[in-house]
Amino acid sequence: MLHYQTFGNGKPIYLLHGWALNGRVWDEVIPALAQHGQVIAVDLPGHGKSGLPAGGGYSLDAVSDEIKQILSGDAIIVGWSLGGLIALNLAQRYPALIEKLVLVAGSPQFIRSSDWPHAVDKQVMQGFAQSLADDYRATIQRFLAIQTLGSEQARPAIKALRGKMFIHGEPQLTALREGLNLLTNSNLRAQLPNIHCPALIVLGEKDTLVPANSGPDTARLLANARLAIIKGAGHAPFLSHASEFIGIISEFINESSRLTQRAN
Repeated sequence: MLHYQTFGNGKPIYLLHGWALNGRVWDEVIPALAQHGQVIAVDLPGHGKSGLPAGGGYSLDAVSDEIKQILSGDAIIVGWSLGGLIALNLAQRYPALIEKLVLVAGSPQFIRSSDWPHAVDKQVMQGFAQSLADDYRATIQRFLAIQTLGSEQARPAIKALRGKMFIHGEPQLTALREGLNLLTNSNLRAQLPNIHCPALIVLGEKDTLVPANSGPDTARLLANARLAIIKGAGHAPFLSHASEFIGIISEFINESSRLTQRAN
């Protein structure tokens, strides 16, 4: 069963966290976002208090189908990192349910290739996957540390991430293993032109996992997207630069969907 918490009232704003964490990672920004709608902070399948997908698989479709069960119409989906990959799949899979899409340090392809240079080497993700079985707690700690590299607020950001890591319980090893597999092997670039809802891409200037220079390429693939880069931020801008992040997201949430549509 999928676990989630709700805050406020109004238009539904779903928050999807990143790998190995849980919905509590959004705690610092939830009060501000709840002024603009009903915030639903989700524990992804196998993370926090949520069980694994009912069918037993952990594909993007299986995870998306679990989340779809709690979606109401005109949803605004905010996905960070792995949550952003899932958000893209949701928007492509269930367009009638989604009004707007926000990618936070998100990408349709996390691994570098000859035609997608702004990403990380495959060996980085493979190294994390290989070390999971030996010491998954240490592996998670190393992964979280990478997410704050380069950020002007790296120390408080990593402290905040570590503080939320097991606050809803420990993630299941299956979810950790398969989540890394999704980050390593997913490529949604071909599907992005089929996503027509207004989209906002929020990247950190100093992110080492999803470099800021990937943003224009991602935005061009989407039918209706804009890009915001937060100066000095790393992979978790909602923690390191919360005020700026809230301002950018709130403006996008409150815009009329008609105003965000590009002219054909």
